[in-house]
Amino acid sequence: MTKAFVSGCAGPILTDDEIAFFREADPWGLILFARNVETPDQLKSLTASFREAVGREDAPVLVDQEGGRVQRLKPPNWVKYPAPKLYGDLYASNPEAGVRAARLGAQLIANELFEVGITIDCLPCLDIRFSDTVDAIGDRAISGDPDVVTRLGQAMIEGAVAGGVLPVIKHIPGHGRAKVDSHFELPRVDAPLSEMKDVDFRPFKALSHVSLGMTAHIVYEGIDPETAGTQSATIVQEVIRKEIGFDGCLMSDDISMKALGETYFERSRKIIEAGCDIVLHCNGDMNEMTAVAEAVPELAGVSAIRCADALKGWKAPEPGFDKSVAWDEFRALTGVHGV
Repeated sequence: MTKAFVSGCAGPILTDDEIAFFREADPWGLILFARNVETPDQLKSLTASFREAVGREDAPVLVDQEGGRVQRLKPPNWVKYPAPKLYGDLYASNPEAGVRAARLGAQLIANELFEVGITIDCLPCLDIRFSDTVDAIGDRAISGDPDVVTRLGQAMIEGAVAGGVLPVIKHIPGHGRAKVDSHFELPRVDAPLSEMKDVDFRPFKALSHVSLGMTAHIVYEGIDPETAGTQSATIVQEVIRKEIGFDGCLMSDDISMKALGETYFERSRKIIEAGCDIVLHCNGDMNEMTAVAEAVPELAGVSAIRCADALKGWKAPEPGFDKSVAWDEFRALTGVHGV
């Protein structure tokens, strides 16, 4: 039976040990990184072999393909896309052009992902950009204006779905105030709840209808001063589920990041106990993958329903989409030519 985690893998093909692990542990999905990506044919083979191993043709395959610094599929086989901040900058001078560029950019990315068997793209980043936002977020954040983030985030969501992938809103309830990189240490945010409601939560609340979301490894001192949001029942249940109103499939951010302490078994157990539906483990380390698989439950109850409902929202790309025409328009709007 499918278990409540998404796993990485070590390289561009699945090893015999990985195939055996996936067949036995049956993770809900697979997430890919640059180490897993070589050519379109290789990537098609990798996504197909994962689905064959778990025995589910609709098993989700995820990637972070935002553009800018966060792009796992790279030139020369894939186009280089701009960081999302470009859409916000364009919106400031021409709102209509900003919205159109955001939708087109996400649709073009999604179309490339669909062609190699990837069905979920972990975008848009709905975090608000502040003057001291850590570089790990930086130009991944669309704007410092919550209303602009909401409008362009919605455009990216629409583009992703039109291009054949499901989007993931992240990092709920907001990563923009972090001043250190959660890949290496645990950020702490001291803004009061009232201020976060007025600013940080707004895009997530407005777009809470999206069926997939990702948490943040951040301590929000004005809400739960002891526990990272990913592992905090207060954050998950009171803020994400109630205040923000997100009732979709909620996955953790990558637990192989160094923001979280303890063993991988304990990290995973606490995430599930807090109320997340899926534990995300990305680095492809077999020992860690095994510990995660041992810690998480089989997908059941409301979590299973949320995961199934999310996948029901997937649809094939819009018919008649002409990639070359779309790229011409995208270049004209943004000045970005790709590589």
